[in-house]
Amino acid sequence: MKKKCFKVMAKINKMILPSFTKNGLDISKASKFQLMIIGWKAFVTMNSLD
Repeated sequence: MKKKCFKVMAKINKMILPSFTKNGLDISKASKFQLMIIGWKAFVTMNSLD
């Protein structure tokens, strides 16, 4: 159940949240908000793969 929920959230993240790697964002120059989005996407992705 938990894994399925994270898989759904990962699909929603992919549709809604921006992709910073496609834009060529430098992590050292990212704002706090951008770092928060990157962290959230990483958290959801790691939990959906387990």
